[in-house]
Amino acid sequence: MPRTLHHRDFADLPALVEAKEAAGLKVSLCIPTLNEEGTIARVVSVLKAALFDEHRLLDELVVIDSGSTDRTRALAAEAGAEVILASDILPFQGPRTGKGENLWKAVYQLTGDILCFVDGDIGNIHPRFVYGTVGPLIRHADLGYVKGFYERPLLAAEGVDPRGGGRVTEILVRPLLQRFCPELAGLHQPLAGEYAARRELLEQFAMPTGYGVELAHLLDCHRLHGIGTIGQTDLDERIHRNRSLAQLGRMSGEILDAFFARAGGTGLQSGPNPQERPPMISLPEYRERFPAAAERARKTA
Repeated sequence: MPRTLHHRDFADLPALVEAKEAAGLKVSLCIPTLNEEGTIARVVSVLKAALFDEHRLLDELVVIDSGSTDRTRALAAEAGAEVILASDILPFQGPRTGKGENLWKAVYQLTGDILCFVDGDIGNIHPRFVYGTVGPLIRHADLGYVKGFYERPLLAAEGVDPRGGGRVTEILVRPLLQRFCPELAGLHQPLAGEYAARRELLEQFAMPTGYGVELAHLLDCHRLHGIGTIGQTDLDERIHRNRSLAQLGRMSGEILDAFFARAGGTGLQSGPNPQERPPMISLPEYRERFPAAAERARKTA
């Protein structure tokens, strides 16, 4: 069972920053975006004010954009984020699109020892979405990957279902984990977009370029490092846009691709997923950019 924590345990930001600095850690935040003009300015401004300007928990705040056709990039920059097109990072690797592509490229682009991810569509953004997942990694050296979890209201014609969100999790992902990887079934929100991880873990993961990336992270982390390195933090409630059934269907297909690519030992047919990027540590350009990664790669060769 993953260790379960609560965001209020890490809400003393001056103390958390002091602990970060004492440990010699650098923390980077990535917000992956595609057409988030309705929310991105507030997401960036709230997190920057609390966690970069007032308390320097974050050393970097970067929006990596998939090629938005609205004002997402302009609004994010105006709010104070560094904004980068995913296609401008490692361009010689060829064009791919999708959330997982942004996250994979974040491992190369961002320089932190801890990388934190927050989606750009959160309507009730609060600093807890960052310090709640980063804090455990600062305070607990044995943890390497921390997911957020929360209540997710579902807005429907008949009103608000306070726990109706997370449909793909409950219909698809949780049954898969209960059947084939029960140790991970205790994660409340395995597909949550709010989480933090240590660089030395993320660089080891092959990453699907689409929505299967979050499940792939968990399966690879569990396989490589065991359940003890995974934690989860209660972040209370997350309000965001609800997707259509057609969109959820496409998302489910990408999640299944990621699962089947890692299905060895489950009795299911497994094989490589052509829509995955290789572990970042396998790229010479990454090892040149991060000499410590080159040393880690040498020791495990």
